Amino acid sequence: MGLLVIVVVWQVFSSYILNAPSTFTDELARFLLIWVSLLGAAYFSGKNQHIAINTLPERLNPANRKRLNITINVIIIMFVSCVFVIGAAQLVWATFTFMQITPSLQIPMAVVYSIGPISGFLIIYYKLTDILEIMRSSPEQVEEEQPFDREEFTGSI
Repeated sequence: MGLLVIVVVWQVFSSYILNAPSTFTDELARFLLIWVSLLGAAYFSGKNQHIAINTLPERLNPANRKRLNITINVIIIMFVSCVFVIGAAQLVWATFTFMQITPSLQIPMAVVYSIGPISGFLIIYYKLTDILEIMRSSPEQVEEEQPFDREEFTGSI
C-alpha cells in the first residue's frame, strides 16, 4: 500500500511539476492496486470482516447456526477454489506459456496475475481454520459473526 502511494505521488509530481510524466508509474500503480485489493480481500476474509447478512443466523438455534456457518465456509471455499485458484492459475499458466509481458515494466504478466491463486489459497486456509474452530466448539460457543461496523471502518467523521 505504501509503495502504491509513493508511485501515485511520483506520477502526479512528474506530470504536473516536472512536466515529464513517468512512463512506468501508471502501469505499476494499476498492478499494485490489483495486488492490494486481492490481498486485502484475503485479509478481511481471515478476520471475518467481510460483508454479511445476519438475519438468518440470528433466528437459528445454536446447533443450526453452527451448521449454517460451516455450510457458508464450505461454499466460500468452493467458490474461491473455482475462481481464484483454478481460474487464476489457468490465467497465470496461459500468460506464462505465451510469454506475455507488460508494455512498460517488461515483466511477465504471470507475475502480476499470480496474486489470484496466492490470495485464493490464503482465503481457503482462513476458511478451513474457521471450520475447524466451529467444529471444535460446542454449539453454544458458536458466536455470530460480528456485523460490519461502519463507524469503526471509517472512523468518526
